[in-house]
Amino acid sequence: MDLQLVGKKVLITGASQGIGEGLAHAFAAEGCALHLTARSEDKLNLMRKEIVGAHGVSVSVTAIDMTTEGACERIVEEAGDIDILVNNAGVIPSGSLFDITPGQWRDGWALKGFGYADMIRLVYPRMKARGGGVILNNIGNGGEVCDPNYIEGAAGNAAIMAMTRALGGASLDDNIRVVGVNPGPVDTTRIYNMLRKFAEIKLGDAARYDELVERYPLKRPAKVHEITDLFLFLASFRSGYTSGTIVTVDGGIASRRAVV
Repeated sequence: MDLQLVGKKVLITGASQGIGEGLAHAFAAEGCALHLTARSEDKLNLMRKEIVGAHGVSVSVTAIDMTTEGACERIVEEAGDIDILVNNAGVIPSGSLFDITPGQWRDGWALKGFGYADMIRLVYPRMKARGGGVILNNIGNGGEVCDPNYIEGAAGNAAIMAMTRALGGASLDDNIRVVGVNPGPVDTTRIYNMLRKFAEIKLGDAARYDELVERYPLKRPAKVHEITDLFLFLASFRSGYTSGTIVTVDGGIASRRAVV
């Protein structure tokens, strides 16, 4: 299927690992130019070298902590004109309301919740002035499950889901599509760290996390490509009537009403 993404420019936040890294390689393989941002300059520069070597596309980077003052403005300025924004940066800690300190709660939302809103606020007017674009929010099925042991993620993701629907409901008036993706567990370092924490809570032993993996659909987390391929489709003209909605890819976990 020709997605006609060749020549599009994509800004990806949180691009140095996990789904963000997978998205960078996936969009590059479609012939997209990239602007990547994350904290780790070394990792971003290594990714740039790998992607340029493999796909011959233009890759620029901004190594910065998005929670610092002026960071989002700098990222958007250095990225220049973009066609697609992928909000992906942010890790909200797992745990109950009583496990997470007030400082940890604020730090978790500072990057993901506020960061997504800040990036959209800056990028949207530029896209509108250029005639349109696509904004994709990588959110997470925690906002649907509402597990008490992932309470901050439940609250934060639900808020981003609501923001995505609210903004995307009218954004096509400006020829901009705003869409959310709710992955469930994905085969990245983050999910195994989370599973170890859940195993400690549920089973009394973090080393038994593999028993929780067995409970997943197909007894595994999603492959990275099973998430990134969806982003490619949603970013393309073939999904041109999709806006103000959330697409969940979690093997049915949200319908079971439990993260694990």
